[in-house]
Amino acid sequence: MRSINILGTTFKKRVIFVAMMTLMGAFAVKASTPRAEYPRPQFERSQWLNLNGTWTYTFDFGKSGDARDFRNSKGFDDKILVPFCPESKLSGVEHTDFINCMWYQRTISVPAAWAGKKILLHFGAVDYEATIYINGKEVMQHFGTGSSFEMDITKYVPAGQSANLVVRVVDNLRSGMQPGGKQCWNYYSGGCDYTRTTGIWQTVWLEPVSAQGLKNVFAIPDIDQQQLVVRPEFYGEANGNTLTVQVLDGKKVVATKTANAVNGSNLVLSIKKPKLWSPESPFLYDVKYIVKDAAGKVIDEVSSYAGMRKIHCADGYFYLNNKPYFQRLVLDQGYYPDGIWTAPTDEALKHDIEMSKAVGFNGARLHQKAFEERYYYWADKLGYICWGEQASWGTNVNNQEATGNFLREWTDLVVRDRNHPCIVTWTPLNETWGAQAGTYVRFVQDLYNLTKAIDPTRPVNDASGDGHVKTDIWSVHDYTREYDKLVENHTFRNGAPHYRNMAGKDYLAEWEGQPYMIDEFGGLGWIPKAERGNSWGYGAQIETEDEFFEILEKEIDAIKACKNVVGFCYTQITDVEQEKNGVYYYDRRPKFDAAKWKAIFEKIPSIIEK
Repeated sequence: MRSINILGTTFKKRVIFVAMMTLMGAFAVKASTPRAEYPRPQFERSQWLNLNGTWTYTFDFGKSGDARDFRNSKGFDDKILVPFCPESKLSGVEHTDFINCMWYQRTISVPAAWAGKKILLHFGAVDYEATIYINGKEVMQHFGTGSSFEMDITKYVPAGQSANLVVRVVDNLRSGMQPGGKQCWNYYSGGCDYTRTTGIWQTVWLEPVSAQGLKNVFAIPDIDQQQLVVRPEFYGEANGNTLTVQVLDGKKVVATKTANAVNGSNLVLSIKKPKLWSPESPFLYDVKYIVKDAAGKVIDEVSSYAGMRKIHCADGYFYLNNKPYFQRLVLDQGYYPDGIWTAPTDEALKHDIEMSKAVGFNGARLHQKAFEERYYYWADKLGYICWGEQASWGTNVNNQEATGNFLREWTDLVVRDRNHPCIVTWTPLNETWGAQAGTYVRFVQDLYNLTKAIDPTRPVNDASGDGHVKTDIWSVHDYTREYDKLVENHTFRNGAPHYRNMAGKDYLAEWEGQPYMIDEFGGLGWIPKAERGNSWGYGAQIETEDEFFEILEKEIDAIKACKNVVGFCYTQITDVEQEKNGVYYYDRRPKFDAAKWKAIFEKIPSIIEK
């Protein structure tokens, strides 16, 4: 893969273009099928059918839709543009009050050419409880804020026929039983909380697949032994079926392996002198998965890719490809003025990463939201490390039912996203201030152990902001501006207690030499005078650009002076509604010259010299 120059003229033009697209998003997406790109680029089949577009809908605030037989509705009175949530401008609805229940409807048609295949109906994400009906019959119920799910609808819609699809959504944000992230519990957005997201907010699509087709894989890069280990899972098994895995560098096949297509097998592909993936050189190998029956006929083929890279923690450092690596991260909340949680276009996802790299960040902490797979795809392609997070706020971490809901969804997210080379840390929780001994401690232990069982290849930051119980990374938040105070807070001294956000909680773990990172700092507000009454940033108001960069540079100098700090995360990449402490404005326009930011953040190099 070629490296991509995101600075200079090309980047400046893209800034202007994406800002215009954000402002004119409704016009742009209504001109054709919105979010028409394949939603799962690391597991792509050639045949599929995008179901985004105009659906009918109705709100059901009294939850009386069952009694009124909404499951058999052939069309509700109002229209909505899927995959945009009803709170968003792009949906065409823009209803921003609480929506405890709503229904969607559309007709779906299965192509006749798909006969003999298993027909899968996919939902990228539906917040929160989704019940799916085909011709009035309940097919599936799913619970999740941002996790993806699929169902086999073959017996409900034979190939060549059409059917009526109805989706019932229930969303009880203020119950404490479901993850909500930064969705505001009050009518008006305030503080760190913003406009809510209800219902369908990622792509819906149909796909045909063989009954013995590939369900998923876990592709594990091993650069030390120069190999890629593939663990497949199939929808079904049949004697004589085989799986062939090909790894390609461009058009050249550099490794291939064939084995019986059975669950639990491991295919080990030797890749001599592998080209390594990193933010500085994001090389990706193309991968093809080919399933054949006993007669040698291809019954399934999936296109994918893999990045050969290694992540581990040792001796207080975070290592990338066996070298100590300093993470210059930025907080990214994944909000858009017109789409809320849903980017208006695929280009907008890509551009957010380009904006970040242009000002000196090598990655992002993806904050309080399960990001869609297309974002990770662009991070893989462009070379951008990510911390995968869940929308943990809203979950009562002291309640077993709530934590059970969280664990189930987190499991699905880790399995879905664990093949992306850009993801270097799992950080499921954030600022668990209300945590108490007992259920919380058990919950975090279970969360850590479960994550490691699913994916032992990455470190786990159990709770960003120092609610640590069992963790591979020690993260703290500190919005102190003063140089001397920052240095004092984060310089370790023998016998002295280290800096804590949650001091005095005796049930929390003590630091045991894990890599120490300030994974929230900065948050410097730049607020136009006309907006200061309703907006905020961390710390006192800054009046001039010179003052702004003087404060920022002192903070970076202080972090650089703290030898035990091996990574940071600056708050944040864009303004979000009333929180105006972004590097960019909410519509992605730049506040200041990118070169000024970049020169300061890159005072700390990525490669750490011990």
